[in-house]
Amino acid sequence: MRQPTFFDRQPPATGADAERLVLYAFGDFQARGLVLAARELPLDRLRGALRRAAEAFDADELDDEQAVAAMSALGAQVRRVPSFVAKHPYRVTVPAALAARAQDFYRKQKAADGKSRESLKSRES
Repeated sequence: MRQPTFFDRQPPATGADAERLVLYAFGDFQARGLVLAARELPLDRLRGALRRAAEAFDADELDDEQAVAAMSALGAQVRRVPSFVAKHPYRVTVPAALAARAQDFYRKQKAADGKSRESLKSRES
């Protein structure tokens, strides 16, 4: 099996790519049984999901400003708090409609990922 190298990574996500990463992260967060919709969350709580989304798409992890911009573009409410309050000084509130959209997106991506792995296994056999 070929190991990816540092140079195999995709360039940092921009625009629509960042929104896809955030949608996937929101869906991943909910798939783990955590409540996302209609509650204010610190960005710290979402960093793990954002990291897993970057790994799933084999892209660079979004920094705070990129993540917050993508979340705002998708319709989440983002509020900045003083930097002495938290390492990642943002609070995010995700509307229920966006949370449902993220769950849908996550399920479709997981299904597509499962199909592509099955086709790879059949080719190897």
